[in-house]
Amino acid sequence: MIELREQPEGIVFALKVRPGGKRNAVVGDHDGALKVTVTAAPEKGKANAAVVKLLAKELGVAKSDLTIVRGETSSTKEILVKRLERSALAARLAALMAPFGPAGA
Repeated sequence: MIELREQPEGIVFALKVRPGGKRNAVVGDHDGALKVTVTAAPEKGKANAAVVKLLAKELGVAKSDLTIVRGETSSTKEILVKRLERSALAARLAALMAPFGPAGA
């Protein structure tokens, strides 16, 4: 299950990123964080841009509504989602995790 934290600006959740993968996709969870893989290399912000683009598509939000608030240069990041209710984000994340089973593993 992906842990959500409310902030004044929106909702924050943890993300585990594997850059240089074979595809851009959500691949499960990792210790309460959403786990994704992106094809972009982790150089000059390319992987971060790919992560934001992937999450915007998968969550159905604008790229401008997503901000990496921690972990710019790390594979472990925190993402701020603006203009989306906690319940709506939780439902969208649950739908993304459904193919990986009830525990999100």
